[in-house]
Amino acid sequence: GRPKGEFRSAQHEGTPVSPPGRPKGEFRSAQHEGTPVSHEAVAVVERMRGYYAQRAATYERVYHKPERQPDLRAMETWLQGAFAGRQVLEVACGTGWWTAHGARNAAGWLATDLSPETMAVAQAKALPACVRFATVDAYGWQGLAQAQALLQNKSQAEAQGVPHELGDALPATGAAGYTGAFAGCWWSHLPLQRLPQWLASLHALLAPGARVVFLDNSFVPTSNLPITHRDAEGNTYQTRTLDDGSVHEVLKNFPTLEQATAAIGPDVRQVQWWQHTHYWALSYHLA
Repeated sequence: GRPKGEFRSAQHEGTPVSPPGRPKGEFRSAQHEGTPVSHEAVAVVERMRGYYAQRAATYERVYHKPERQPDLRAMETWLQGAFAGRQVLEVACGTGWWTAHGARNAAGWLATDLSPETMAVAQAKALPACVRFATVDAYGWQGLAQAQALLQNKSQAEAQGVPHELGDALPATGAAGYTGAFAGCWWSHLPLQRLPQWLASLHALLAPGARVVFLDNSFVPTSNLPITHRDAEGNTYQTRTLDDGSVHEVLKNFPTLEQATAAIGPDVRQVQWWQHTHYWALSYHLA
């Protein structure tokens, strides 16, 4: 029998998992049949940015829930070895809760986020020496090109033996791209209609053989806020109240193994799914 929480391969005796039929609106590409991303999807993203900026100072309360502690300790321990020796791009690092663990044995780690409020919390922490930060919009990678330009300037300065004041700003990835990518509690905030296209754009930033890890919440009625709304695309939402009394409708999807493997597509290998009680993790390598 498989111990609780153990990684389960998405391949069984060499036979790939066949994702079930996709319900209407589930994990559809934003370019499906020529349909662009809706204005509503864009509005959802903008609301999310404001919500997390407002919540930055109290965000990590969610990691202090007593019932989640066994899951958190198991994932933190596993994550420390997941990217050993790799150059990693972290998407939406937030307050850096997962950064501290994922970067432990990495060769280089670029933690990115769009919110200065949450990133300030992360930057104040004692993190592994390989961690650097950059302001990047994870939905469309705005800011990453500028970060890469800094990398190029660093490399040119080093080649010429000239000190570069931005030399420690970012880890070098080389021409092949990052050899790893990580996102903690980010998948759930991607509109379903944008997910396949977004995953393809992430993969395009990575080197062949790169390892990709996502982890996020599982829905547990006794620990999670209830789902209060489901839109026409199948996205689910929670209504959340902050300390100042403001009320926010927050996009929060809870994928299954079958939905996740369907979203990442067939051009990956070593797909694994780790199911804890309160969290899940997905790991795979690019071909």
